[in-house]
Amino acid sequence: MNNYKLTIQYDGTNYAGWQKQIGVPTVQEIVNNAIDQILKEKVNLIGSGRTDAGVHAWGQAANFRAEKELNLFQFQYSLNSILPYDISVRESEKVAEDFHARFDARKRSYIYLFSRTKSPFYQKYALHNHTMFDYDFAYLNRISTALLGEHDFTSLSRRNSDVENKICNIYDAHWRRGKDLAMFYITADRFLRGMVRATVGTILEIAKENRVENFLLNLLAKQNREEAGESLPAKGLFLYKVRYK
Repeated sequence: MNNYKLTIQYDGTNYAGWQKQIGVPTVQEIVNNAIDQILKEKVNLIGSGRTDAGVHAWGQAANFRAEKELNLFQFQYSLNSILPYDISVRESEKVAEDFHARFDARKRSYIYLFSRTKSPFYQKYALHNHTMFDYDFAYLNRISTALLGEHDFTSLSRRNSDVENKICNIYDAHWRRGKDLAMFYITADRFLRGMVRATVGTILEIAKENRVENFLLNLLAKQNREEAGESLPAKGLFLYKVRYK
């Protein structure tokens, strides 16, 4: 059996997230159906993880197994020709038969974008928030260092989550500011549902209220979502990269 890995970009605006759901459009379903159409066989497309409704991806990873030996250049060209404008396969490669896009992932990185000014070119992909550009970004970065290492993220995940283990290992979390765009970047071994948007919203709330820099660490220790800030809109969030080494 041949095993193939895809790197997929998508604009999540018109989708109910990555994972297949009954009665609503999802990225996984559309890409899976397109592969079935080209190969004339049913395959199971496995993603590195789900993204929520409205969240975008610069580098979602997925794999599927197929009986056929594929000409990858031809296959990728054919796949992109039938996928909608807001989904694109960036890379395709043959991988080991036991490769699993979800279970073999070592690190996942997300970015959240902010725009200083209202712009039709940023509208779907960044949160317009000009006031945050006045924040001390060195202070934002100092607050964010509390995230590094292993923590229970109950305080920064969805209240109705059915995941029992909420411990995540954060490898990097930092802020950058440009002239028109600002970015929060975070890398971890795993993420809980709603975790990044809740984290970014909480950090900004801490900065706005000028709280002590260890406030976030104390918040994580409380394991109480009610103590944290509001989640930010999905449109500014991108699954940036999935690493397997």
